[in-house]
Amino acid sequence: MPDHAHTRRIKIFDTTLRDGEQAPGCSMNPQEKLEVARYLEKLGVDVMEAGFPASSPGDLESVRAIAGIIRDCSVAGLCRSLEKDIDAAREALAKAAQPRVHIFLATSPIHMEYKLRMSADQVVERAAAAVGYAKKFCSDVEFSAEDASRSDPDFVCRVFGEVILAGASTLNIPDTTGYALPDEFGRLVEYIKAHTPGAEKAAFSVHVHNDLGLAVANSLAAIQNGADQVECTINGIGERAGNASLEEIVMALRVRRELLRADTRIDTTQLYNASRLVSKVTGVKVQPNKAIVGDNAFAHEAGIHQHGVLANRATYEIMTPESVGIPKNRMVLGKHSGRHAFEDRLKDLGLSTDAATLETVFAEFKNLADRKKVVSDRDIEALVMGASAAVPETWTLEHWAVNTSDALGASGVIRLRHKDGEARKVIALGDGPIDSIFKAINQIIGREPDLELYELGAITGGSTAQGETMVKIGLDGRRWNGHGVSTDVVESSIKAYIAAVNAMEWELAGGGGSGASAAGNR
Repeated sequence: MPDHAHTRRIKIFDTTLRDGEQAPGCSMNPQEKLEVARYLEKLGVDVMEAGFPASSPGDLESVRAIAGIIRDCSVAGLCRSLEKDIDAAREALAKAAQPRVHIFLATSPIHMEYKLRMSADQVVERAAAAVGYAKKFCSDVEFSAEDASRSDPDFVCRVFGEVILAGASTLNIPDTTGYALPDEFGRLVEYIKAHTPGAEKAAFSVHVHNDLGLAVANSLAAIQNGADQVECTINGIGERAGNASLEEIVMALRVRRELLRADTRIDTTQLYNASRLVSKVTGVKVQPNKAIVGDNAFAHEAGIHQHGVLANRATYEIMTPESVGIPKNRMVLGKHSGRHAFEDRLKDLGLSTDAATLETVFAEFKNLADRKKVVSDRDIEALVMGASAAVPETWTLEHWAVNTSDALGASGVIRLRHKDGEARKVIALGDGPIDSIFKAINQIIGREPDLELYELGAITGGSTAQGETMVKIGLDGRRWNGHGVSTDVVESSIKAYIAAVNAMEWELAGGGGSGASAAGNR
């Protein structure tokens, strides 16, 4: 049995909203960031990095909004070692219950020579000055030695010693390029922690990228060698090949607690829903074989595996689906189910909605039950995700129809109503039903965004399965995501496209800041 008395508490620093969001195609609008932030708080992260306030006015406002509502964990803003960046963070974090200023500066020879054009002494001086400046208004200051895994370890120790004197309470050792191997990275963490002057006054953190597919392995090696905090993202999203995956680190610590003697405060039963939420708002689907939260993570097809699992799940499962919040698919709700049973199921699934959204979802559930007879937990989850609109609806769907044949091509007709009350109807020709209906929508809205991503999948099995569509549209270098579900794949596609269009219209009208953010690559 695990020796809980000697189990270390590892802090989880989630950077989904900063490093994850700056990954290509993963941008979120301010309302989506708030939705994710609330769920990260529910998940139990210790720190959430809400953004890079100095990168854009939109990012500053997003960090400010998040800092104003989050109370159960720290909210961090990332800064370069510049007073103007730190001033932006001070403004953005003014209402945070537990603010953290996160400052970074490169320490590797290649970065100092070609990017910073600074000498080693200048880097030490700049790092200490930045931390000292931030410490004047924030008691919780973290310093990151960017590209630490390709830096001289003794130089990193020197920098860390000076920033501790200046007031840093957390020291981060990033593997910025995903270059390190686990044994190597573990030794680096152990060495730096042992040779940094005043190390006992600070916590040590790691931030690992996944360029060689080793981000989680390196993070675990760091924990085994004394790291107190790991920086990670939901679904492992992030720059290039991504960051260390939060759900994989958390479950590795939980399942192998006896060996690793470390654990987190994360509510693991919320991991699956957190993964689905981030996938929805970014438009980036989780691959089926993704550890912990992928569709195949607990699937068994081989006969010998199925036999073993039926006899005892522990034969092939080292954790249960329920432990990470994967629905059991009990499939007992139907058209005769009442509101009370429906609300109880939402609670069981860890899904919360406001009163207005609940009304919408329950009505859609009844309509779906008439078509499907039996509604699964995955169906309910999709309904809630689809109804939780992150932006106001400029356009709403009233009617659509398509005609298609191999000889005549496809024609689509759609009727949309604008928020000002005017209804518009257009017929368009296209290469297929989806193409024709999307062209008709473009004619109505008077814009022609590029369709950069279109993904269609089934939520559950069977001929009555709901189709789930994700789209990504782009215009003038900006991108927006949309998500839609329906038992009709054309309708789910229309819903997803209109959701993306509404996000675009709202942002272009000044309703939100730019989705993309320029942030430091640590």
